Amino acid sequence: MAAIAWAGVRCVAMGIRDRLLAGAARQLGRPEGVTGRLVAIGLNRGNRGIVTAAVNAAQIAPGDCVADVGFGGGLSLALLLDRVGAAGHVDGIEPSDTMLKSAQRRFREASSAGRLALHHGSISETRLASASLDALITVNTIYFVDNLELAFRELARVLRPSGRAVIGLGDPEAMASLPVTAYGFRLRPVAEVADLLTNSGLTQIREERVGDGKRAYHLLVATHNETLS
Repeated sequence: MAAIAWAGVRCVAMGIRDRLLAGAARQLGRPEGVTGRLVAIGLNRGNRGIVTAAVNAAQIAPGDCVADVGFGGGLSLALLLDRVGAAGHVDGIEPSDTMLKSAQRRFREASSAGRLALHHGSISETRLASASLDALITVNTIYFVDNLELAFRELARVLRPSGRAVIGLGDPEAMASLPVTAYGFRLRPVAEVADLLTNSGLTQIREERVGDGKRAYHLLVATHNETLS
């Protein structure tokens, strides 16, 4: 009888754990509400290195038109606005209403000046005009996309000829060891992601690593090839 009772306790505990991890995974993919705002603070702190590296890899010049697709807590928007200067323009694409509202409050001045436009959208549907960007970044977004080739074709569509796309992703083997990634994350080998970029018209791909050891992040830097899009 005691064994049956203990098994029941374990089952309940595992059910609670599963719900907590599933909830955490949802918030990482699309932070919403009060919990989402707290998650965003943590993401801004934890991802500062990879986001800064992605902005650097995009080789942005003053006056460029650029975007972050899935900007989350908004750290990247400040970096991008600084890089493009007064003559440039930044588009921020985000599926989370909570993150959009937070960015609208934080970057009210840049938005009023026409330097920043915030859009409700996703990596698969940016809602941007074709050939409107010199460069874009998207960091930690592709885990939540089923049809990645379609998403990459969307990125190719909005880039100008020779425009640059920077895709940031955690090492898939390292991420697979995290309990939360079993709940809705789709982890792909880096080589597969690079092949999908090529199939979508984004070529001349080079890989950079951010950090040390096996857990170092991957940055895939690609150039738009108009003949393949």
